[in-house]
Amino acid sequence: MLSKREKELLVRIWDRMLPIGEDIGSEALLRMFTTFPKTKTYFAHLDISPRSAPLLSLGQKIVEALHEGATNITTLTTTLAPLSRFHAYQLRIDPTNFKLFSHCVLVTLACHMGDEFDPIAHAACDKYLSAFAAVLSEKYR
Repeated sequence: MLSKREKELLVRIWDRMLPIGEDIGSEALLRMFTTFPKTKTYFAHLDISPRSAPLLSLGQKIVEALHEGATNITTLTTTLAPLSRFHAYQLRIDPTNFKLFSHCVLVTLACHMGDEFDPIAHAACDKYLSAFAAVLSEKYR
């Protein structure tokens, strides 16, 4: 579970990442596509080349969802219910991909935040992204 301090830290981190959401989200997606090529299959209809409009747009949407989840962390399941249904029933994304993507987000945050991504921030983000992925996977059960 996240402590009060970790929750506050997460809100500050995602408040800071929101204005550069296109960059953060698209970079994390590119990391996932490069490291785990099978994940590209869900995006065959999109131009997923670096800095492409669809990739930047999707990256922004992802960071907005992560920001919304962090600001509503006490009601994460309710907050993410529409996304969970969408990913399970319409997109049919393999829930394993949420964990893979979470790892790529952590690496991207570390690159962008530098020294501010200390062990406390790392642990808080890891816990949060694990919870986020778990909630998105709920409709698969």
